[in-house]
Amino acid sequence: MEKADIGIIGGTGVYDSGLFSDKKEIKIHTPYGEPSDLITVGEYAGRKVAFLPRHGKGHRVPPHMINARANVWALKELGVRRIIAPSAVGSLKEGYKPGHIALPDQFIDFTKGRDYTFYDGGQVAHVSMADPFCPELRDIATGAIKKLGFEFQGNATYVCIEGPRFSTRAESKFFRDVMKADIIGMTLVPECTLAREGEICYLSIATVTDYDVWADIPVSSREVIETLHKNVEKTKKMVAELIPAVPLERTKCTCGSALEGALL
Repeated sequence: MEKADIGIIGGTGVYDSGLFSDKKEIKIHTPYGEPSDLITVGEYAGRKVAFLPRHGKGHRVPPHMINARANVWALKELGVRRIIAPSAVGSLKEGYKPGHIALPDQFIDFTKGRDYTFYDGGQVAHVSMADPFCPELRDIATGAIKKLGFEFQGNATYVCIEGPRFSTRAESKFFRDVMKADIIGMTLVPECTLAREGEICYLSIATVTDYDVWADIPVSSREVIETLHKNVEKTKKMVAELIPAVPLERTKCTCGSALEGALL
């Protein structure tokens, strides 16, 4: 079987860019069913990288139906120890502007009916999610974004909702004013918690497409699509900077020992 050290879960634009060589598509069977799509393994800067479109090719899987357990399990089967996870989000704060990049450091879970753990019975695990994202990957990403000169927010609380509908105006104001969240999306949970259970480092790169409905700012679909395309280009450049900067060994985080003391 092909092996990869770094996994990317995100949109197809990243790995249709011609950045990666020697690409092969691989089908992985998991105890949790089928992943979102075939996994593409390629090479860049001497590193093996596995790519998985979160919503499947053509964006056919809605957020509440993503098989996150199969996705994370499949990447772990390939040997992946670090996951880079780009996603599009809405903004809950004036300062988090469309086109900005945010590196979440916390999340609030408002999903309702997903499969949240690999440990559903037989053995129980209570992993710590006090600091949900790999600190080493966040530091490396911060350096890469600064080098590229992109506008970004180095900290953000991401509220994850069930979807596929967007929030009501009341919900949006609740997330902003009461929960004090900064950005809102539908895909972070349980992807990041499953990565922690799998002892895989996880980095969320959130690209802001528009202001959520709290803002009362009319936004056209055309504006959102234009911002999405610009964000994909930024993500490609970030991935190109990130991959060579990720060290082979994990010495500055505890993600690889997340199950120590967590299993009952």
